[in-house]
Amino acid sequence: MTETILFWVMAVVSVGGALGVIAAPKAVYSAMSLAATMIALAVLYIAQGAPFLGVVQIVVYTGAVMMLFLFVLMMIGVDSSESLVETLRGQRIAALAVGLGFGILLIAGIGSVSATGIVGLDQANGGGNVEGLAALIFTKYLWAFELTGALLITAALGAMVLAHRERFQRRKTQRELAVERFAPGGHPTTLPNPGVYARHNAVDVPARLPDGSGSELSVSAILQVRPVPTDERSPGGEE
Repeated sequence: MTETILFWVMAVVSVGGALGVIAAPKAVYSAMSLAATMIALAVLYIAQGAPFLGVVQIVVYTGAVMMLFLFVLMMIGVDSSESLVETLRGQRIAALAVGLGFGILLIAGIGSVSATGIVGLDQANGGGNVEGLAALIFTKYLWAFELTGALLITAALGAMVLAHRERFQRRKTQRELAVERFAPGGHPTTLPNPGVYARHNAVDVPARLPDGSGSELSVSAILQVRPVPTDERSPGGEE
């Protein structure tokens, strides 16, 4: 009875989180909904006598992969207008086809288990869940395990190759970079962060007013206000 109640509670959480992934208005909410679904699945694994899979589900997928996605989304943000643009032609149709195929496969798997019963659980838990899984992975399913590892390594190498940028010029030394920074027209101080409409972040440069002029009140009285060149000013205060 307790297992049945736990199943229905976690099932509702899983389905609700899955619906939140596709229905949430923001990508951050979608990532959090997916994390909730993964945690609910981990609880179901543990309830079904597979504590190793449950712990891996939480530590690896929820704690590492999903939190990494969530932090990246929170740092860089996602524009809602970009999500409406289909960067790869036909990807929505392909996603629907894959989802439909996965649904058919899932229904077939559930029907097979309902007809024949659960097979292999006693073998996987023989001598303990972790020991049983280790014996199966490194003996009976060793070849599949090695192929999976080779596939993951190939995917990682492919991502590195795609992200690599070829260098067409000689890499500048630290001295050359310092000379460029202090040369006329350079930026001796640190440049502003992305999204800041300014050319300087020095304490002796006045802040911008809406009309594009500088506010001398923003500079300390003990400092001499540095005049901003005319070519760095633009109408509306943006540069």
